[in-house]
Amino acid sequence: MSEKKEPFGVLNLNKPAGITSRDLVNKVQRLVRPAKVGHAGTLDPLATGVLLVCVGAATRLVSMLQEGVKTYVAEFTLGQTSDTDDSSGKIDETPRVGDPPTREQIVQCLQSMTGVISQVPPDFSAVHVNGQRAYTLARQGEEMTLNAKQIEIHSIQVVNYEWPHVELEIHCGSGTYIRSIARDLGKQLNCGGLMSRLERTRVAGFDLADALMIDDLTLENLEQCLCPAIRIVDHLAKFDCLADDVTNLLCGRLIKLESARTRPDQTFTPGQVVAPSQTFTPGQVVALTRGGFAELLALSEVTPAGMLQPRVVFLKSSS
Repeated sequence: MSEKKEPFGVLNLNKPAGITSRDLVNKVQRLVRPAKVGHAGTLDPLATGVLLVCVGAATRLVSMLQEGVKTYVAEFTLGQTSDTDDSSGKIDETPRVGDPPTREQIVQCLQSMTGVISQVPPDFSAVHVNGQRAYTLARQGEEMTLNAKQIEIHSIQVVNYEWPHVELEIHCGSGTYIRSIARDLGKQLNCGGLMSRLERTRVAGFDLADALMIDDLTLENLEQCLCPAIRIVDHLAKFDCLADDVTNLLCGRLIKLESARTRPDQTFTPGQVVAPSQTFTPGQVVALTRGGFAELLALSEVTPAGMLQPRVVFLKSSS
């Protein structure tokens, strides 16, 4: 009897409000045990939307997904603040002086928050403070000063504004706290602000429109719902291996880089004609694939001599 093949891929799940990201991971874990499971970017209990859960050896690619660009649709409520910087905390009304801010003023403030900026995380966050999570200290009522972290916000667009609610679409990099944007916008406008709704609509090429509700996931349809791990490395150049290359890969040997069997580092659509990439630089990460770029075998690094050095191997000798 052949050994059951371990699942290897990523689940694009639609997280509902009111549960934690860990709750979803635990449900997946119960289905795939003993395979490993890990999610690529926490969503707060209040938030909904795309939560990527890597299964099996794909957990070794979690950090790659976390580094991908994320898209959020958020609602901020102006004129209010809270200890959590969102509507789940203790809310305080901020007395308004003068007229509400205009859409133009909001846009101007948000523009100052784009690019590579320094952002202070919320007190109720998972960052470490002297070996403890900040939210643990915050729940105990302890005062703390969190260090600002450098993040990148690619763009913020005002979708709708009707005082006191402003709806935004935000494209940002890893480590961005949307609650902190609400807090900082309220400070700049001198009216206070908090996040009242958040939906993550895209992570590193995975869209909310394709996401699965956790209650629809079963042991029977798991394999069908699992996106192949090759999707995670869409942004990398790829090299399609022949039989001899696979043998060298399993033996840990270098593989000769031939440009005719490469695909450049971008995402493709079915039927698209792709010219092979001709230029590689030492240290560049290249995905090793099989079957016409359909199956991910390993991640490799280009050597100064123009060879491919396997670094992370997913293929097992029995494959």
